[in-house]
Amino acid sequence: MPSDSAVKIELLSEAHSSPFSMHRGSTKMYQNLKRVYWWRNMKRKVAEFVSKCLVRQQVKAPRHKPTGLLQPLSVPEWKWENVSMDFITGLPKTLRGFTVIWVVVDRLTKSTHFIPGKSTYTASKWAQLYMSEIVRLHRVPVSIVSDRDARFTSKFCKGLQAAIGTRLDFSIAFHHRTDGQTERLNQVLEDMLRACALEFPATWDSHLHLMEFAYNNNFQATIGMAPFEALYGKCCRSPVCWGEVGEQRLMGPELVQSTNEAIQKIRSRMHNTQSRQKSYADVRRKDLEFDVGDKVFLKVAPMKAYRLALPPSLSAVHDVFHVSMLRKYVLDPSYVVDYEPLEIDENLSYTEQPVEVLAREVKMLRNREIPLVKVLWRNHRVEEATWEREDDMRARYPELFEE
Repeated sequence: MPSDSAVKIELLSEAHSSPFSMHRGSTKMYQNLKRVYWWRNMKRKVAEFVSKCLVRQQVKAPRHKPTGLLQPLSVPEWKWENVSMDFITGLPKTLRGFTVIWVVVDRLTKSTHFIPGKSTYTASKWAQLYMSEIVRLHRVPVSIVSDRDARFTSKFCKGLQAAIGTRLDFSIAFHHRTDGQTERLNQVLEDMLRACALEFPATWDSHLHLMEFAYNNNFQATIGMAPFEALYGKCCRSPVCWGEVGEQRLMGPELVQSTNEAIQKIRSRMHNTQSRQKSYADVRRKDLEFDVGDKVFLKVAPMKAYRLALPPSLSAVHDVFHVSMLRKYVLDPSYVVDYEPLEIDENLSYTEQPVEVLAREVKMLRNREIPLVKVLWRNHRVEEATWEREDDMRARYPELFEE
């Protein structure tokens, strides 16, 4: 092969992007080319060319470990200061018309409330339940973690939270793992509901308080005790265990000291559990970091997170995304990436738009000078630039010649 880089690029483009190649991988492309061509560092050049192909970067299925190490939420300082909540919807309709369960969890003690509701409830109704069922018993929380349910993002609920001084720590856009605690509890609750439905068809709402008691009085490995004991400092009596072994009466400073020691023990156990879970999860993931200014591909599907500079057409989308939804773009300087959406004609073809003039030339035709310009078109590579008559381009695209 000659040392002319333009010839190599044309050959690589034909071997990779033509209808007969269909953007094959670097290994297959190299094996096909080396039969008849050779130049120094050919295999590396082929790999670099394929890695920068925009189409291949957009469509290639990921084969690496999920990106982004686990980022646990901070451990709360006190009981019912930090809560998480979610809705379980689409449940069998009960005799009283309930089809929804509102799950509210204290992130420190793991104590929870199961509140029945209807899919027809308005934001105002949910706000009333929030005040009567949560604030009435546990005061106003400092922060709330939710999965961006429409009920919480409604203007009314946001106004209510602002009025009572609550900061909304929403999960990252399109990513529910931030609120994994409530998601996991929902799975447990659904198992309990299935068992309850076998015993009490169409009346699960009448037994919801018993499911809440059962959950709060069961041992939780994360905190090393039952949520009831973590919340009140002593085990709850039940028909199975009515008396408490070694029951003691604590008064005054002893009670305060005992409570503080219990909270510190719970927080320590939560730290240990989070560290253990993080170590397990990170084995199956890989760390990935971006710098300001890097171009990335965004996977739009259902977190270290990144804030992206989105184009105006995506201004309505939340601009923070988990790293697992991003893939780094390998830059090809010869390709102009345009962020504006394509204009589709009725015949399903897109409108060609010029980007810039790359060169000028004058051709002689029958003793006449015809000025030509080499035009780079949107969504095309530099090698695909075309020569056009300058007078035609000035008439059709005058803005292209404005300085």
